[in-house]
Amino acid sequence: MQLGLTIPLQKQLKIKNLSYGEPLDRRFCWDLHGITLYGRSCLLAVHCSSRYTFTLFDLSHFDWGDLSGTFLRGMQDSFLAAGIPVDVCRRYLAQVDTPQLTKTHGRREVAFLNRAWDDVVALDYTVDQSTQYQPLLDSAVNDLPRRCAGYEELGTAAERLRQSLEGWAT
Repeated sequence: MQLGLTIPLQKQLKIKNLSYGEPLDRRFCWDLHGITLYGRSCLLAVHCSSRYTFTLFDLSHFDWGDLSGTFLRGMQDSFLAAGIPVDVCRRYLAQVDTPQLTKTHGRREVAFLNRAWDDVVALDYTVDQSTQYQPLLDSAVNDLPRRCAGYEELGTAAERLRQSLEGWAT
């Protein structure tokens, strides 16, 4: 799995000289960015294949220090809240070695991330400031009809993610 970090996030984490990484199945590529909601430091993660998005609210210094672990826990919680079956989530995670931090996955993917950021800010009234995990915000963002490279029609990121993971439950 590759976690593509935006340049501002690389600077925030004081990470230099990231590579683009080896090409992977796009289902295992995510781009990450640090954003601020309600004055708190948050992680925005966007799946490069489906545009599926999740946000983690109010990350601590320790959460940022274990970005891969924080991301994996947040992804699993978001998948489960989105109705991805537990066995599918486990099989997806079983395919993952230690996530590799890389540069972002391209201009199109960064455009996805920027649109997701706009959507998160527009829907910030759904943020539950008492928890890191944001199932209501994630659902609101992922249920918006959007275009996505590789898909001809408008669709939701939640449905595209489910389609990309079909067959993993068997």
